[in-house]
Amino acid sequence: MESGMGDFLVGAWIAILGFVGLFLAAGAADGEMSVFGWGLVIFAVLFDFNLIKRHFDKVDAARAKAKVDTHG
Repeated sequence: MESGMGDFLVGAWIAILGFVGLFLAAGAADGEMSVFGWGLVIFAVLFDFNLIKRHFDKVDAARAKAKVDTHG
């Protein structure tokens, strides 16, 4: 099964943005920047977990299709 290099690159870029959000939240002098930094972190984590879920959903679908094709 072909793995999407684009998904990997987007996931890596979003992870970098998540680290930027950590630095923004840690060095924030006001509440608004802290909230923005933590929001960026939460977005990055949820986005990357969704990419991982999508990948394994595709793997499971291909495995189920192969099982039906061999037993069908």
